[in-house]
Amino acid sequence: MKALLIVDVQNDFIPGGSLAVPEGNHIVPVINAIQEHFDMVVATQDWHPEHHISFAANHVGKSNFDEIEVHGKPQTLWPVHCVQGTLGADFHPDLVTKKFEAIFRKGTDIGIDSYSAFYDNGHLKSTGLSGYLKEKEIKQLFVCGLASDICVYFSIYDAVKAGFDCVFIEDASKALDHGGFTEIKNKMLALGVKIINSDSI
Repeated sequence: MKALLIVDVQNDFIPGGSLAVPEGNHIVPVINAIQEHFDMVVATQDWHPEHHISFAANHVGKSNFDEIEVHGKPQTLWPVHCVQGTLGADFHPDLVTKKFEAIFRKGTDIGIDSYSAFYDNGHLKSTGLSGYLKEKEIKQLFVCGLASDICVYFSIYDAVKAGFDCVFIEDASKALDHGGFTEIKNKMLALGVKIINSDSI
C-alpha cells in the first residue's frame, strides 16, 4: 500500500501570501495529476494560533527571519502565516482535495513550532499521522508540497525514522531557499530516500 502525503499547499505559502515560496503555485497541477496513482492521499495544514511563538511580530525588537531558542533548539522567526481560520491557512483554491482521506493540522501549540507532519520541533507531541498510516497498512510514503527544504524535509526525516519507505516527488514540491536545497537533497539521499519526478510514479 502506498500513500501520498501533501504538505502545506496553503495560500500563505503561495506567491502573494505572507510567507511565499517562489513558484509555489506551479506544483498545484502536478499534485492534482498524481493523486489518482495512490491507494490513499493525506494532507497537512500549518494551523497556528494568532500569538504563535514562531511569529516575529510576537517578539519585541525582533524581525522576520531572526533566530531565537525554543526548548533548547534554534527557532527561526517567521512572518505571521497560516493563522487558524484565515484565508491564508486555506488550501490553494485550485488544489483538488476530494481524494484527501484525512487532514493533519500542525503548529497548533502556541509554544512550539511544528515543521514535520509527524511531530512538533521538540518531538514532544505527535500529530498521530504515523499511527494512522500504519493502521492503514501503508508501507511506502510519497511526499510533496511546500516547502521542500523545511516542512517537506522534516516530514520525510520523521517518516524514515518511523519506518516508512519514503519517496520525495521533486517537481511536486518547491523550496523556500532554492539555492540551498542541494544540501537538503543530499541529506534525503543519505537517509535512503528516493528522489523522483512525477512522471516516474
